[in-house]
Amino acid sequence: MGETDFIASPSVVALAGRLGVDLADVARSADRTTIAREDVERHASGKSNRGSSGAAAASASRDNSYWDVDHAAYGPVMQEPMTRFASIAAANLAAANHVIPQVTHHDRADMRAVEAFRAKLKPEAADRGVRLTALAFHVKALAICLAEFPRFNASLTADAEILVLKQFCHIGIAVDTPHGLMVPVVRNADRKGLWQIASEISDLAGRAAQRKIKPDEMGGASMSISNLGGIGGTAFTPIVNPPELAILGITRTEIVPVWENENWTPVPMTPLDLSYDHRVINGAEAARFMAYYAQLVADPRRMMV
Repeated sequence: MGETDFIASPSVVALAGRLGVDLADVARSADRTTIAREDVERHASGKSNRGSSGAAAASASRDNSYWDVDHAAYGPVMQEPMTRFASIAAANLAAANHVIPQVTHHDRADMRAVEAFRAKLKPEAADRGVRLTALAFHVKALAICLAEFPRFNASLTADAEILVLKQFCHIGIAVDTPHGLMVPVVRNADRKGLWQIASEISDLAGRAAQRKIKPDEMGGASMSISNLGGIGGTAFTPIVNPPELAILGITRTEIVPVWENENWTPVPMTPLDLSYDHRVINGAEAARFMAYYAQLVADPRRMMV
């Protein structure tokens, strides 16, 4: 195993630096390339207690022993190696879920005005050759919300001591592809209109599926959207993708009875799931963020001002 033959998330690399741990040593000790936070902590503990009865090694064995199962003993199995792309994503998600105290706030947005506006613009969309999806409205609404709530458009430094407030607004769009999840980024979404946003979403998603996304078209997002509306579901808890502090999940629009004008009215409502880093964002801020977001979506004229 070479000196740099290992995979570790930025937060794990930062932890290793603070503890004075060489990640290459950790990889050799663990005899694997994907390094998690607990591997670094265990290795540091082993260094500080060298010469003891080997408690650290025993602890490591106990921690992972339940994974070492001969599944073929219970029936037929097949094995499929994890791709490097999937392994890196898995390590980053595991590290994020371990480090971030994550909370998910659930809400929903009235989509009547957006759907009516989209229907009105359908002839123009055909002329432009652009598919104006509801997702474009969500990206625009999110960009406006990030300007109104700057702590959502921020990142914590690796030591969690400094909050970096961003003066730009880039929105990541999670795309499900045959080779795994990719998150290309719509840059400067706050400066773009619906047509340009819709065109870029279509272009980025199409090229992501073909693995034609360039490195500079990923990373650096202010916040990301994970849209499962085309698949289904009523709610989920998306995992915050560090160094971002929040992520917005969207599921399938459903018809909900709403009491208004002394009558029950069938209203298309989209479920919204906002996961956020509780070290920086509290529940009241998240609730206000989503209330403002829902107001924008309910009246898309507010996005045009």
